[in-house]
Amino acid sequence: MDYFTAKTFALPELKGISAKNVEEHLKLYAGYVKFSNYIQNQIRELSKDAEKNSYEIAELQRRFAFEHDGMKNHEIYFSQFEGGPASLMSSGALAQQIEKDFGSFDAFLARLKALAMTRGVGWAMLYYCSESGHLLTQWVDEQHMGHLSGPKLILAIDMWEHSYVYDYPTSEKKKYVEAFFENLNWGKVEERFSK
Repeated sequence: MDYFTAKTFALPELKGISAKNVEEHLKLYAGYVKFSNYIQNQIRELSKDAEKNSYEIAELQRRFAFEHDGMKNHEIYFSQFEGGPASLMSSGALAQQIEKDFGSFDAFLARLKALAMTRGVGWAMLYYCSESGHLLTQWVDEQHMGHLSGPKLILAIDMWEHSYVYDYPTSEKKKYVEAFFENLNWGKVEERFSK
């Protein structure tokens, strides 16, 4: 039984991120979808005798967040490139929120880029917290550790090496971060912010 289906993305040619890197990255995404389904099906089957299989169920349940969040993070990541690069509308609600929370778009972008340079594998994320009324930046280890509960995820930068390994050595990940922002469709981020 499939709980989840891999999405397709209408990706343009990206500047500084090769078609080969995108192709391999999409295969990795498909694996997250596959294993999210696999884990749910295994839990369902093992739950027929939950007492006997309690250890296996618990371990699968622990692993599910990694696979599921890997799937969802990548869906946000790839969708941000659809439609090609687009600047943030300076008169839009997101630009106004950035100004309120960070003082300027340049200060915000500098903070997000610095976050993306965090050592190790993970994600640089931007959330909007409707409860506090503020944008929040956050590092998420692997796919799932450190995700904020409650705030809405509106921008995701994949900082695992698989995102750029065909284009840049790990010592040059800053070039990948620059390429990410060159290709980003801010309209997609604005849509998620406004929903």
